[in-house]
Amino acid sequence: MSKPPRIGFIGVGLMGHGMAKNLVMKGFPLTIMGHRRRAPVTDLVKRGAREAKTPAAVARRSDIVFLCVTSSVEVEAVVRAKRGIASAARKGLIVVDTSTSDPDSTLALHAELKPLGVRFVDAPLTRTPKEAEQGRLNTFVGADPRTFRELRPALQAWAENIFHVGPVGAGHKLKLINNFIAMGFNAVIAEALVTAEKSGVRLEDLHAVISAGILNNGFYQNVMKWVIGGDRKSHPFTLVNCRKDVRYYNRLAESSNATSVVAGAVKQLYEISHHYGYGDKYLPHLFDAVADLNGVKHG
Repeated sequence: MSKPPRIGFIGVGLMGHGMAKNLVMKGFPLTIMGHRRRAPVTDLVKRGAREAKTPAAVARRSDIVFLCVTSSVEVEAVVRAKRGIASAARKGLIVVDTSTSDPDSTLALHAELKPLGVRFVDAPLTRTPKEAEQGRLNTFVGADPRTFRELRPALQAWAENIFHVGPVGAGHKLKLINNFIAMGFNAVIAEALVTAEKSGVRLEDLHAVISAGILNNGFYQNVMKWVIGGDRKSHPFTLVNCRKDVRYYNRLAESSNATSVVAGAVKQLYEISHHYGYGDKYLPHLFDAVADLNGVKHG
């Protein structure tokens, strides 16, 4: 039996910790880069991971490096920095960006690293940190077929559903479209709930009607766990990240010459939530920002 590939992991935060934990627990030699929050790093080292101080050091110890950071800004820094991954490039290294990134940036990094013998691919995620800890995330992979086959055993350590959706960049395009549907739905819910409040409709009655009909789904219920139930962590994805994803989606639509009337309006609502100071709050709290905008006092 061949040895498992050596794995590097950069970004062991809310999602990354669970992914990295599953890799090391399932027998993959793991090197991680330190995180500003030491608790997940300490936990992974106790489980058998090695810690490195720079992206270059991670790359030198790895056959596959997973990135799970906030945006293309951080991905580009990890790759291009003085002690970034590119500085330790070698033939055969595979770098997998699981972040929600700008596809244009993804394609640019792929082109930059290819002459160095490095394969840069995208494998963004859906589901939550809970599923990350359980090894039950979804991922959509943009890669050539050979690279996808090589990656699959490592992906299976932390993903329940793995989709090969096309060449490099296809995964990030799909993720942005998926997230726009979610962010757009969240915006519609927030505006509808505030209109209900202002027009005298009880939120409990509206919730009961939607919960009993075709519009009911898990995403909606997560939002309402905060609005009615007061669960502040019902959907742990920050509004500043929502704002970033909607910005990337608008850029994708524009570059594709696609009509994006609704997308522009949704983007502005998340911009407003940011300027009202809700950026660090979670996704369901968009309702609070829209309520503030309308002078509605809730709860």
